[in-house]
Amino acid sequence: MPAQAYAGKECVCQLRRGICDQSCVQGMLETPFYIACLRLTGRRCVVIGGGEIGLEKVEGLLACDGEVTVIAPEAEPAIAEYAREGSIGWERRAYGGPADLQGAFIAIAATDDSDVNIAVFEDAERRTMLVNVVDVPPLCNFILPAIVRMSPLAIAISTAGASPTLAKRMKREIEAQFGEPYARLAVLLNEARGWAKGTLATYQERKEFFEGIVNGQPDPIALLRADPPGGASEGSEPAGERAVRELIARAQDAHALAVSRA
Repeated sequence: MPAQAYAGKECVCQLRRGICDQSCVQGMLETPFYIACLRLTGRRCVVIGGGEIGLEKVEGLLACDGEVTVIAPEAEPAIAEYAREGSIGWERRAYGGPADLQGAFIAIAATDDSDVNIAVFEDAERRTMLVNVVDVPPLCNFILPAIVRMSPLAIAISTAGASPTLAKRMKREIEAQFGEPYARLAVLLNEARGWAKGTLATYQERKEFFEGIVNGQPDPIALLRADPPGGASEGSEPAGERAVRELIARAQDAHALAVSRA
């Protein structure tokens, strides 16, 4: 349920009900969303609105290397600072229509003006662009989930708009359960990908190789969790990481031995 869509509030969607009757969100929970991870590096991303929510969206796009332009007459000081340092572009004016979306990959509307939000949605839809009007699911062709980000891991949590508060709780719990050791393991496994692609001839062989490490004994996550906070002293490798590298090396040696005996 979008934040504004409670009975008695002014309607903010394209149905223009006057007073919200929540009809715009009927069926949202049954909508099957196609989950994808987008590569934004080098892509133009337009944020219309310079308030606190606009700032949140700007920072999310910058975190993924998007080329961000903000269109807003006024903006939060942090947005102005990003523009001053050259991290984003800021066009200090109101949304001007379809031309503002020229060449954009994503448009996000975060204004408190329903007419502007509807216009952004309709202009973007005509261009088959990705568009999100914050807190108004019917004016979105994609929604933004809560993200647990521990580079290189990213875990998305979506309630299909039913409860952002529940998504935030799940985010906290997932961060606690799947923390830094999982991110470290992902990096270590990635180091072995080149060897696997060059040595193991089939997808099934590569799958079995990595499953044997991730699901084997000793448990690599348990090894990494045993490292003290902050890891080893400068210049030395934490014991858990060293143990996982040894696990991977033994798995590689076992494969070489199997090949030699074949």
